[in-house]
Amino acid sequence: MRRSASTVVVAAALAVGGLVANPAYAISAGYTPEGVCGSGFGRVSDDGSRAVKTPSGRVFGRVYLLYNRKTGQNCVVTIKSSYAGTATRTSATLVTQVRRHRDEPVTTARKSDSGKYKYYAGPIKLYAKGLCVKYSGTIADTRINGEVASGGRSGWGNCG
Repeated sequence: MRRSASTVVVAAALAVGGLVANPAYAISAGYTPEGVCGSGFGRVSDDGSRAVKTPSGRVFGRVYLLYNRKTGQNCVVTIKSSYAGTATRTSATLVTQVRRHRDEPVTTARKSDSGKYKYYAGPIKLYAKGLCVKYSGTIADTRINGEVASGGRSGWGNCG
């Protein structure tokens, strides 16, 4: 009987451990920024990951900036850590500078992905070789009047 009771306790502990791990399910299920953006993309080392936080400081996920040296494209993806597996409003946005000719002024190009997603928003890809970028992401609370978390870089960076 003791052996059966200990087996039940171990099984229960493993089940609870599985439930505790669920908030990070999106990452553990294989949704990494590199996997979402695709082959050749790597995280920008000097500022390629920002927390997606509510005004009260709760972290709902992260927004990532990646770059592909071969294609000159940047990629942005917002991956949820809270509400993973539940469709909530989630977005990823990338803004790049655009210069058509050396003598023309710099303008911008903007691309976003927004919807009710279970694990992530994106990937958003834009050409930005030699140009500066901004990026951002949002994740909404599941409640109707719940908080919206946001993060990213609002100033120009990753220039070059």
